Amino acid sequence: MVEIRLPKNSRLRPGKLHKAPLDATNIRKFHVYRYNPDDKENPQVDTFEVNMDQCGSMVLDALIHIKSTMDPTLTFRRSCREGICGSCSMNVDGTNTLACTKAIDDIKGDVKIFPLPHMPVIKDLVPDLSMAYAQYASIKPWLQGDESMEPLEENARERLQTPEERKKLDGLWECILCFSCSASCPSYWWNGDRYLGPAVLLQAQRFIQDSRDEKTEERLQELEDPFKLYRCHTIMNCTNTCPKGLNPAAAIGDIKKKIVAQKTG
Repeated sequence: MVEIRLPKNSRLRPGKLHKAPLDATNIRKFHVYRYNPDDKENPQVDTFEVNMDQCGSMVLDALIHIKSTMDPTLTFRRSCREGICGSCSMNVDGTNTLACTKAIDDIKGDVKIFPLPHMPVIKDLVPDLSMAYAQYASIKPWLQGDESMEPLEENARERLQTPEERKKLDGLWECILCFSCSASCPSYWWNGDRYLGPAVLLQAQRFIQDSRDEKTEERLQELEDPFKLYRCHTIMNCTNTCPKGLNPAAAIGDIKKKIVAQKTG
């Protein structure tokens, strides 16, 4: 029988137990992934007994409570409740989601919190999103005009859209780049260095659909690549996990249709 060992940093070592105060009666256990590259040790899962009478209702509230009162070294990203962001995306109870919108009461039993899967970890719950943001930049996520177009009329400051044209952007512009969808996609796990992933392709579709953009043909040509686009096999993990209820798989499918139409049109 073949015995296969996981890579060193994939093997968890026993973690610490952080007890709740003796007078606490309403306790929930939180199992939190911990990793500090400076220690040169394997990751561990620490257990925190949280007094829910002193904690808010969301997973992010529990993490803030843990960091503030139990272990100040716990590291995670957040910019929530300061506008739309997505920085507190992580894997909670086996699902990629936003810690600020995941209710603790929706989780049965102990709460298990890990960083987004299949991404390098900088520390604790903070994944390295450098590649994801570089891929996002590669699609030129801004409106591009055609230099040959006539300039806007004097005193005009906008390129207007009809309500129908604007409606085509619904389900696309709401993406907050939390990358929960990309981190749930097996194709992105295995080919993340070349496949753009559902988050970036959803953003690409947002600009392809925009009637004010004049580079649709060039955008489609740039995406026509065996890896950039066609690694998507419509598994639908991305749609199932999106905390905003968006459908990246449908956006990717529409890009493929547009490329076919461009070739045959």
